[in-house]
Amino acid sequence: MDLQLHGKVAVVTGASRGIGLAVAAALAEAGAKVVAGSRTSGDDLALLAERYPIVAAAVDLTTPDGPATLVERAVLEFGALDILVNNVGGGAAPRLGGFLDITDEDWRQMLDLNLLSVVRASRAALSHLIARGGAIVNIATVNARLPQTPVLDYSASKAAVLNLTKALAEEFGPQDVRVNAVSPGPVRTPLWEGVGSFGDIFARAMGTDTAGLVATLPAQAGITLGRFAEPAEVADLVLFLASARSGMVTGADYVIDGGLLKTIWPGTARIATQANGAARDLPRRAVPQCPAMSTLPARFPNVIGAYAVLPVYSAARMRRCARRCW
Repeated sequence: MDLQLHGKVAVVTGASRGIGLAVAAALAEAGAKVVAGSRTSGDDLALLAERYPIVAAAVDLTTPDGPATLVERAVLEFGALDILVNNVGGGAAPRLGGFLDITDEDWRQMLDLNLLSVVRASRAALSHLIARGGAIVNIATVNARLPQTPVLDYSASKAAVLNLTKALAEEFGPQDVRVNAVSPGPVRTPLWEGVGSFGDIFARAMGTDTAGLVATLPAQAGITLGRFAEPAEVADLVLFLASARSGMVTGADYVIDGGLLKTIWPGTARIATQANGAARDLPRRAVPQCPAMSTLPARFPNVIGAYAVLPVYSAARMRRCARRCW
């Protein structure tokens, strides 16, 4: 399938390794002109730049001016901008001590890396994308919907990216700019397999090595397909969302996790019976639909975690419902 990316100009952040490197390579192979930004270029990106029209730009994307500098470089080199892939991000060492061990400085660094880099790059790129009609693809994570203690601050920052994605799609869609997100599960990247990486530290805490972690984690985590994703598989999805082939898609979050997430979201609830506490999924219509949300725990003690979105009621509807419920 021709994705019609030949001649398009793309900026990819965090492009020296992992998913970012795979996205830059896939875009270049599809005929796009790529400006690949990262703190250090690395050998793999340098080799890629020798084969394709890729400009490897060294820039610190956690600084206030870094993302704008990268966008300006793309416009200077190629005269325009059509695609922005906000990939830069990541987590710190696993938060094995939990929430109370995460300092304000930890939070600041995580938000600078995962959220504000997206904000700043998007702000710098939007005028150029509006001029030609373009696309933004933000790389999030399944942990935006699956918060876990070892990645608590990372999860929260990526959840904010999903919120931002939806907001930008709504605001700039009428100006012919589409904004979508991709949420990978575990991917075979240096984040998991590198020396001193998140995966390395996590593996040692579990009494194994990174090879053992990569081999056993899919089964332990319930990944249906039984393996980590490859960066190129994520890149394929990113290219589709960046291309005209997805011209009617905006404000969406595409999960690529091999079946890790089991819930249908939004629209399901976890219900526990009083008899044995066993949980089961019920469809949205089975969830109590009461606008008096503050009374839910008392009025529906069997609902232990509702994911369904309550409908938006008019004031008159709420008064009628309140009379029935109360």
